[in-house]
Amino acid sequence: MTIYRVAKESGYGYTTLHKSFNKQQTNATSINLRDLDALAQTMHKQMWQILQELEDSYLIDDDKHV
Repeated sequence: MTIYRVAKESGYGYTTLHKSFNKQQTNATSINLRDLDALAQTMHKQMWQILQELEDSYLIDDDKHV
């Protein structure tokens, strides 16, 4: 999934999303509601489902580093 697709399908502007998605990310970087909403709309899911997938992915990645 590209940022262009997320912007187009969610109705949020590319520039608005790009500023958020393009900043340096750390383990402590939080996701804001706009970005979460944009991803949910693009993936045709509820925001809680996106959060659950992110959490599951994080836990899997965390297990690989143990």
